[in-house]
Amino acid sequence: MLSQKTRYALRSLLYLAERGGARPVQIGEIAETQQVPRKYLELILLELKAAGFVKSRRGPGGGYQLARTPDRISFGEVIRVLDGPIALVPCASLNFYARCDDCHDEATCAIRKVMAHVRDETTAILDGMSLASAAAAEPEGLAPGFAGLADNAKVAVVAGE
Repeated sequence: MLSQKTRYALRSLLYLAERGGARPVQIGEIAETQQVPRKYLELILLELKAAGFVKSRRGPGGGYQLARTPDRISFGEVIRVLDGPIALVPCASLNFYARCDDCHDEATCAIRKVMAHVRDETTAILDGMSLASAAAAEPEGLAPGFAGLADNAKVAVVAGE
């Protein structure tokens, strides 16, 4: 499950992608339009800056911009930086591997095999979804709701909990 911090970060990055990068966007504008608490957004943007997703400019006309073009930033990258592994169990993670404490035989573990398959499918979708393609799938000026994303990216969204 995505953390609230990562959801805020993705909404903010999508907003910057939609703006096209011609000028920096002030943090107050991002916070207001994306309904993110300003103080929390400041911390998130600092983390995104440290990870190389955004850059900032001080002074009049300052604000935040994407550090790379939106087609070069994937959802998977952002999620890994902010939330850590995408895999549901540590033994199935490629980037954050750890042996499960209660595992009898990792090589034959059915749970690990299923979770590795889930990881592969999930990472293929998330790494294949750029900010540019997600931003293009939503109505202009709205907070990201991913309207039309399933049709454009051939992604099935399953709701529930």
